[in-house]
Amino acid sequence: MKPALLIIDVQHALFDAEPAPFEGGEVIRRINQLSIRARNAGAPVVFIQHETPAEPLAWQSRPWKLATNLMAAPADHYVRKTTPDAFLKTDLQEKLEALGTDHLIVCGYASEFCVDSTIRSAAARGYRITLAADAHTTHDKTHASGETIRAHENATLPCLTSFGVAIRAVPSVDIEL
Repeated sequence: MKPALLIIDVQHALFDAEPAPFEGGEVIRRINQLSIRARNAGAPVVFIQHETPAEPLAWQSRPWKLATNLMAAPADHYVRKTTPDAFLKTDLQEKLEALGTDHLIVCGYASEFCVDSTIRSAAARGYRITLAADAHTTHDKTHASGETIRAHENATLPCLTSFGVAIRAVPSVDIEL
């Protein structure tokens, strides 16, 4: 079995608009570095894109497309989703099974919503998970900054042991592929 890199919701409307999410440009740079390493190691790269029935994230609209500086390759995989959980009402599980994946490396947007929900859902399905601790982000909220929210997710998710699988938060440069 092999790892797969899940890149969640790094889309034009979320990263190329003002205000940008916390460390938006740096997060994209780290994701690009991770995706290059994943492809070189033979690990599949899966882009997950959120969509809504109309704007701001209408399917195939400019805001729905991948963020401007995010690098994709012809062999990459794509999943469309309509909820924070990338497994719910999608073909993600089937794709990962076909790819022979048992370990997910997760990065993207939004730390407290789609990243968190997808990690919890993946853990419930038995996947080992590595959260790229510096390659997920969100926008500042009234109750907490994007930086604080990312730190909270990095501290909280690895404490979820009841799923019976490991969830680790690791800086992107230290992730083994």
